[in-house]
Amino acid sequence: MVDVRDLAAKAAALSKKGLSVREIAQELHLATETISYLLEYGPEGVPPTDVKLGWRSIGVSGTRISLLSEIFADIILEEMEKRQQEAQAIVGISLNGVPFATMISEILGLDLAIYRPVGDAGGGGAFSSNYASVNGKKVVIFDDVVSTGQTMRGAINDIKDAGGEPVLVLCMVNKSSANDIDGVPLRALVRARSLGGTLLGGGPTKGGLQY
Repeated sequence: MVDVRDLAAKAAALSKKGLSVREIAQELHLATETISYLLEYGPEGVPPTDVKLGWRSIGVSGTRISLLSEIFADIILEEMEKRQQEAQAIVGISLNGVPFATMISEILGLDLAIYRPVGDAGGGGAFSSNYASVNGKKVVIFDDVVSTGQTMRGAINDIKDAGGEPVLVLCMVNKSSANDIDGVPLRALVRARSLGGTLLGGGPTKGGLQY
């Protein structure tokens, strides 16, 4: 647990040394919005409840998406070997999960399914009929970010209803404290935690940053 008071003091000290908000954010590995808040309100306020993420530097290049997908494919192989299972299909969560799922499908020779969440978070969704069915298959699910896990819960339930077996949830960034979603293992390249707010698998945090 990192105390917000310590973060506010560090941010203030770096600001006095002449560092910009962006430079402080880089030094403390926090979002610029969080640094701005800490500098303005200090440790007494309630920090932002989320971490804003962006990966445009990856998304603008098919080559970069492909290279990153090689890492995800390796993680899938590792997890399947660990559990003595064999994935047969990958579901890309529309929109941001689709490019990676497509590349991973090609790398590992998996069937490709596309899932579009509809309505409120966790309200379920629909599979595109232009892509593979998940019926009778062990399925990996991919999205770019997991926050509350509600979108993934909806996908997991719909995959089961469609006759598939979810065996792994995979994402670039896990902003929760969970290692699984409804019993399905969750793996990510990066785990990020919010200052304040409600975390998946835990209650609200006040005055601290959970790691």
